[in-house]
Amino acid sequence: MSYEKVTQAKDRLIVGTKQTIKAIKSGNVEEVIIASDIDPFMVDKLLQLVKKMDIPYTVVDSKVKLGKACGIEVGTAAVAIKQ
Repeated sequence: MSYEKVTQAKDRLIVGTKQTIKAIKSGNVEEVIIASDIDPFMVDKLLQLVKKMDIPYTVVDSKVKLGKACGIEVGTAAVAIKQ
Protein backbone atom coordinates (compact mmCIF):
# COMPACT_ATOMS: atom_id res chain seq x y z
CA MET A 1 0.00 0.00 0.00
CA SER A 2 2.74 2.50 0.88
CA TYR A 3 4.56 1.88 -2.39
CA GLU A 4 1.30 2.68 -4.22
CA LYS A 5 0.89 5.85 -2.16
CA VAL A 6 4.41 6.95 -3.16
CA THR A 7 3.74 6.20 -6.82
CA GLN A 8 0.51 8.22 -6.74
CA ALA A 9 2.20 11.21 -5.06
CA LYS A 10 5.13 11.54 -7.48
CA ASP A 11 4.67 15.27 -7.94
CA ARG A 12 4.84 15.85 -4.15
CA LEU A 13 7.84 13.68 -3.24
CA ILE A 14 11.04 14.56 -1.45
CA VAL A 15 13.49 11.73 -2.01
CA GLY A 16 16.51 10.88 0.13
CA THR A 17 17.40 10.98 3.79
CA LYS A 18 18.97 14.45 3.96
CA GLN A 19 16.17 16.11 2.00
CA THR A 20 13.53 14.25 4.02
CA ILE A 21 15.06 15.42 7.31
CA LYS A 22 15.15 19.03 6.06
CA ALA A 23 11.51 18.82 4.97
CA ILE A 24 10.42 17.32 8.30
CA LYS A 25 12.16 20.13 10.19
CA SER A 26 10.51 22.74 7.97
CA GLY A 27 7.08 21.31 8.82
CA ASN A 28 6.05 20.82 5.20
CA VAL A 29 5.52 17.04 5.31
CA GLU A 30 2.29 15.06 5.25
CA GLU A 31 3.82 11.60 5.69
CA VAL A 32 7.22 9.87 5.70
CA ILE A 33 8.05 6.45 4.24
CA ILE A 34 11.17 4.76 5.64
CA ALA A 35 12.89 1.65 4.27
CA SER A 36 13.72 -0.87 6.98
CA ASP A 37 16.71 -2.38 5.16
CA ILE A 38 19.00 0.60 5.75
CA ASP A 39 21.50 1.39 8.49
CA PRO A 40 19.68 0.88 11.84
CA PHE A 41 21.12 4.18 13.11
CA MET A 42 19.40 6.05 10.27
CA VAL A 43 16.12 4.23 10.87
CA ASP A 44 16.26 5.24 14.55
CA LYS A 45 17.17 8.83 13.70
CA LEU A 46 14.28 9.17 11.26
CA LEU A 47 11.80 7.48 13.60
CA GLN A 48 12.77 9.73 16.51
CA LEU A 49 12.33 12.81 14.33
CA VAL A 50 8.92 11.88 12.91
CA LYS A 51 7.65 10.94 16.36
CA LYS A 52 8.95 14.20 17.84
CA MET A 53 7.31 16.23 15.05
CA ASP A 54 4.13 14.10 15.22
CA ILE A 55 4.25 13.18 11.52
CA PRO A 56 2.60 9.97 10.29
CA TYR A 57 5.07 7.44 8.96
CA THR A 58 5.21 4.01 7.39
CA VAL A 59 8.09 1.55 7.40
CA VAL A 60 8.49 -0.53 4.23
CA ASP A 61 10.72 -3.53 3.63
CA SER A 62 12.87 -2.48 0.68
CA LYS A 63 14.85 0.61 -0.27
CA VAL A 64 15.08 -0.69 -3.84
CA LYS A 65 11.29 -1.01 -4.16
CA LEU A 66 10.88 2.41 -2.56
CA GLY A 67 13.27 3.93 -5.09
CA LYS A 68 11.37 2.30 -7.96
CA ALA A 69 8.09 3.63 -6.57
CA CYS A 70 9.66 7.11 -6.70
CA GLY A 71 10.64 6.57 -10.31
CA ILE A 72 14.39 6.42 -9.74
CA GLU A 73 16.85 3.70 -10.68
CA VAL A 74 18.49 3.40 -7.25
CA GLY A 75 17.19 2.61 -3.80
CA THR A 76 16.28 5.30 -1.31
CA ALA A 77 16.22 5.14 2.47
CA ALA A 78 13.43 7.65 2.99
CA VAL A 79 10.76 9.58 1.14
CA ALA A 80 8.64 12.45 2.37
CA ILE A 81 5.28 13.33 0.87
CA LYS A 82 4.76 17.10 0.90
CA GLN A 83 1.50 18.62 2.06
